[in-house]
This record gives sequence, C-alpha cells and structure tokens, in this order.
Amino acid sequence: MGFFNKLKNSLNKTRKSFTEKIEQLVIGYADINDECLDELEEILISADVGVQTTMKLMDDVRKGIKKKEINSPQDLQPFLIKRISEILSIGENTINTAVAPPTVFLVIGVNGVGKTTTIGKLAKYYKNQNKSVLLAAADTFRAAAIDQLQIWGQRAAAEVIAHEEGADPSAVVFDALKAALARKTDVLIIDTAGRLHTKSNLMDELNKMYRIIKREIPDAPHETLLVLDATTGQNAIHQAELFTKAAPITGVILTKLDGTAKGGVIIGIKSQLSMPVKWIGVGEGEDDLQPFIAEDFATALFSKK
Repeated sequence: MGFFNKLKNSLNKTRKSFTEKIEQLVIGYADINDECLDELEEILISADVGVQTTMKLMDDVRKGIKKKEINSPQDLQPFLIKRISEILSIGENTINTAVAPPTVFLVIGVNGVGKTTTIGKLAKYYKNQNKSVLLAAADTFRAAAIDQLQIWGQRAAAEVIAHEEGADPSAVVFDALKAALARKTDVLIIDTAGRLHTKSNLMDELNKMYRIIKREIPDAPHETLLVLDATTGQNAIHQAELFTKAAPITGVILTKLDGTAKGGVIIGIKSQLSMPVKWIGVGEGEDDLQPFIAEDFATALFSKK
C-alpha cells in the first residue's frame, strides 16, 4: 500500500467525525440559516479543530455568504476544503538539513506521545535513503527509554550513544555530537526526557542540552521537533504552547493519526500556533512516518471512500 492510501485509511475516523458530517449537513438543509451554521460550528469543534480556529473558519464562511461565494449548503464543503487547504499550506514544511554533516534533530515531547518510537521510525526513514544515522539516548531519567531506543537502533541498523540510567543527559549529547562529527555521520537524532511543564528542572536540562549543541555545532540543532499525539486533541495544542517557552521549536511531528477522530487538531496547530507540521505518523509500522505534505493531507481528509 502506498503512503497516500495509508494516509487516507488513517484518516477514516476523522473523516467520519468531520467530512461525512458536513456532507450530511449539506443534505439536511435546503438553505443556509442560523441553525445550519450552528450545526457546522459543532461539527468543526467535535473534530478538534479547536474553538479559536473554528471561530476563524465560521467568520470566513459568513464572509463567503456575504460575498455570494456561498449561496447554498452545497457550496459549504468546497469552500471549507479550499480554506482548510490554505491553512494547512501556510508556512514552510521543508525539513532543515545541515550544509555539512551531521544534521542534528533534537526531539522533545511528554511521555506517552510515542517519542522514542518516532525517533526509531525517523532513523529508519533516513537509513532507507542510504544515510548514516546515529541516535543519542539522552532520556536518562526513564530506565526503559534507553533500552527502547537501543531496540529501535538495532531495527534501523543505527548505533546508539548511551550512558547509564540517571546519567547527565547533556553528557550523552556531548559524546554523541563528538562521535557524529568525527564520523561525519549524516543524521544525529537526540532523544530527550518527557518534559512535563510542572518539572522545571527538566526544562532547564533541555535548555542546557540546547546550549551544548549550539556550542559544538553553531547552526544546530537543525530541527527541534516536538512530538504530539493526535489522539489528545486540543491538549496537544496546549503542550505545544508550553514547549515553545522551553525551546525554539522548528516543527511538529504528529503521531497516531490512525487511532483518532481528532485529526482536525492539525488544522488548529497550523492556524493557532503557526507551527509547521513536518512529519506525520499514520500507523505502527516502521515505514509509517513520512514528511507532511499539506495538499496530500487535505485531499485524503476530504476524499470519498
């Protein structure tokens, strides 16, 4: 199965809670009235597009009605497809890479979002492109995290730089940077601890790692990627807002799109946070993480079965 078909299948639940409900709305009303617009608003919110983004879209719809761009309920879906596609296309989704190796990815996110698994899939993606990959196990606070990363390293045939559990994460990062530079490794991916905003010392540790990376390779990290779990809906946006205070995030990896009806959260992330979505996860397989292409996502979201 090609990646687009996987993407389409992964959005089935979101499509049922979003696209299909809009189609039913169109059939259910002969004219656009307040009741019709209220129902449309509810559909957008239930798909976890978010209140703020829903309000923006509803304002656009009302303006479209005034400008005669929307004359009947049948005009609502093509109008929304166009507007949502525009939102998803905002900003630059290109993956930043180094002029000279290594390209350094610093990967952050709370525990449970699939961060370490995502790093393993990223490693596999670059190994499939015949790139050399090194992983840094800088999540030293969680015993299983080091073991989990080493298992993924074996699967992807990527070496893992690791110290013992409880070691200084910044020391792991320093050793990994030195190894990547010495070997001219194409890609270095750094795993970090699940950084809950209530544990400020973890945020301090993240800042320390960031400074060490900058000191050793001034134009790195080339990507600081925040992993978010699509199944958490609006809570993912809340996490993103918190993490922007701890590190200059360059992009989002949105995981578990296949397990949720809340895939609309991607529209909220783009609209509310103006944060590029760089990668999306559409399944549990090693090759189910791919760069985000806005046009493909919008086409898959609104496609007929």
